[in-house]
Amino acid sequence: MTVPADNPYVNGGAEATVSSTVPLDDGDIHVCQDGPRDAPALLLLHGSASSTRSWNPLVPLLTGSHHVIRIDLLGHGRSAKPADCSYAVPDQALRAGAVLDRLGVGHAVVVGHSSGGAVATALAEQRPELVTALALVNTGPGLDAFIAPESAAAGPSQWPPSDEQLRRFARTGFSRVGYRIPEELLDDVRGMTLHTFTATMRATRSYLEQRALPDRLSVPGRPLLVVFGEDDRRWRSSSASDYLAVPGAEVELLPGLGHSPQLEDPPRTAARLLAFTAKHIARVD
Repeated sequence: MTVPADNPYVNGGAEATVSSTVPLDDGDIHVCQDGPRDAPALLLLHGSASSTRSWNPLVPLLTGSHHVIRIDLLGHGRSAKPADCSYAVPDQALRAGAVLDRLGVGHAVVVGHSSGGAVATALAEQRPELVTALALVNTGPGLDAFIAPESAAAGPSQWPPSDEQLRRFARTGFSRVGYRIPEELLDDVRGMTLHTFTATMRATRSYLEQRALPDRLSVPGRPLLVVFGEDDRRWRSSSASDYLAVPGAEVELLPGLGHSPQLEDPPRTAARLLAFTAKHIARVD
């Protein structure tokens, strides 16, 4: 099924966002597509307790040169939320690869925000031929980089969570002075089940416990960009330097921004991503 999205974009005269459902064995995956379908593909993967909507402000800045694909990972957004399926990071990556296969996309630059960067890493491990290059946005390289939250911000203590619990939980995701958290981001958490919320959080921790991301990324050998809001309140931004162990990795800190630079300052984030993709898409073409 293909329908216009709830909040369609007008991308410089291009078609509005098209929303569709891709049926997989574990459940339906919600997909959004923007930009020319014959342009180089750019896959955007959101973090835990989020959705395709976490990329909304960034998308119009990318569609001039890209076929932008966003998916709601299983358990999130408008995708299925089964209680009897695995939410492990490698399984989420397998589903992301399957979606690209169904869309007929042979290769893509993959961008992951926060734990979405772990899914992007797993996809590069599993399907290196599918991943042209990787960009990780505020993705902690290992658990030693994690900033333990105050108990009030650790996560909702009841389900469904109260509005105040949601705002305390979401507050550490942003640092830009004067930034107001969009209500739809809080709705994304409300829309999850307690099982999917806790299972996806545990899954990221388990993946990082097994092996740090810089170590994993040395094997696929794909170009790597790491962007970090310098004032991240969830992962130490200084840990971004750990990724320099990956040959050829580019690392950039964005002053004045926190854990979600694609929301806090879309133009600055897009400029860095576009400079990176232009370089590596030209190499593939």
